[in-house]
Amino acid sequence: MSRVGKKPIAIPSGVTVKVAGSEVSVSGKLGNLTWNHPFTATVVVDDSSKSITVDRKGNDKQSRANHGLTRALIANMIQGVAEGFSKRLLIYGTGYNCKLQGQTLHLNVGFSGRRRGLGSQFELKVPSGVEVVVEKDAARGDTDPASLVIKGSDKQKVGQFAAEVRALRKTEPYKGKGIRYDNEVVRRKQGKALAGAGG
Repeated sequence: MSRVGKKPIAIPSGVTVKVAGSEVSVSGKLGNLTWNHPFTATVVVDDSSKSITVDRKGNDKQSRANHGLTRALIANMIQGVAEGFSKRLLIYGTGYNCKLQGQTLHLNVGFSGRRRGLGSQFELKVPSGVEVVVEKDAARGDTDPASLVIKGSDKQKVGQFAAEVRALRKTEPYKGKGIRYDNEVVRRKQGKALAGAGG
């Protein structure tokens, strides 16, 4: 039995969970999420104890794998509509900046040759169900970064969009310039010593 899969999922107040066939619908103060669970799993909502239990129909490898996965994804849905998920990104580099115009995120992250007067090197459409909050629009020096927060009720969408933003300019190891997660540890390298130094 999966140690993750067998744990009941508590349903917090303000959250409603409905199961119809393989479709799981979760609604709360932050929105509504729907997902079709694998046919190898069964999902039961216990209204009396305000909890959800997940079981599996077989004991083959795929059924065992889907057991814990189904439980984890439903728990994420419940947390998403109740509390939400967020990723904070820091943008290091002199002159690097970000701004939000409507549902488009504009980023200048040090690449030369701006595209035909558009004023930013990258423009990313913010997906539906995802919100971007620019906390600080411009980096000042290499120690005072710009910052933004990506948040939403769908953990997968939040993580995916954050990864796409970060991938535009991954942090380089010498001066630390680039885009990184708030809690990301960047291993720094020492630059090459000047020729003849110390000679």
